[in-house]
Amino acid sequence: MASPVDRFRDRVAIVTGGSRGIGRAVACQLAAEGARVVVNYRQAAAEAEEVVAAIRGAGGEACAVQADVADEAAVRQLVRVAARQFGRIDVLVANAGVVRDQLIGIMTLDQWETVMQTNLRGPFLCIREVLPFMMRQQSGSIVCLSSVAANRAGRGHGNYVAAKGGVNALVRSLAVELAPKRVRVNAVAPGVILTEMTQRVRTLAGDEILGEIPLKRFGEPADVARAVCFLASDEASYITGEVLHVTGGFGL
Repeated sequence: MASPVDRFRDRVAIVTGGSRGIGRAVACQLAAEGARVVVNYRQAAAEAEEVVAAIRGAGGEACAVQADVADEAAVRQLVRVAARQFGRIDVLVANAGVVRDQLIGIMTLDQWETVMQTNLRGPFLCIREVLPFMMRQQSGSIVCLSSVAANRAGRGHGNYVAAKGGVNALVRSLAVELAPKRVRVNAVAPGVILTEMTQRVRTLAGDEILGEIPLKRFGEPADVARAVCFLASDEASYITGEVLHVTGGFGL
C-alpha cells in the first residue's frame, strides 16, 4: 500500500470551495500526498490562485476553476475542465458550503434556498457529473463535508441542519447504489473548526462551546483535511456510507 507521502500519486482530485478554510487545507493535503488538484472557487479567485501557487511551489500540480456548485451548467463545465486538464477524475471532495443563520419563524425563503442550493444541491450536481468518469474507471472516492450540526441541532440553524442531514442521507444512499461500480462515498462531519465560517459562533459562545469539547480546543482545518484524505485513500478501501466525526468529542 502506498505511503501517506504518495498515496494519491497519479490521481486527480476536485475540491469544491477549495480557496479557503477547510477546502484549502484539503487541497494542499491531497497535493502533498501526490494528487493533481483542481481547486474550485465561486468568487475568491485571488485566494484560489494562492492555493494553486502554494501547491506548485511545493512541487505539486494544480489549477483553479471557477464555478458555482449550485449551477448545473457551471458544475458540468468544472468537471469537463478537470478531465481535459488532467485526463481523469479519481477523487471528489464536495466541500463548498455557506451559512445563513436565522430563527425559522423569520427566516426568508432566500436564506433557506441559498443554504439548500449550495450545501445539498451542490454535492448532488458535483457527484452526478463526476460519476461517468469514475464508473468508466471502475474506481473512485467521494467525500462530502457534513457537520456535527446534522446531529446536534441548535437555534437559528434550521436550514443548515436540514441540508447537512440531507448530505448524510445522500451519502448512505449513494454508497449502496455505487458500490457495485467500486465507487465509495463517505462524509466527514467537522465540529467547531477555526475558519471564517465559525467566527461568529466562536465570538458569541466560544467559552461555552469549549466547555463541551473534551479535547478543550477548537479544531484546525488540517485536522479535517487529514480525515478527508484518509477516507479518500485506499487505506479506507473497505469503508463506504460512513460519516466520520472530527469534533474533539463535541456532543459526546
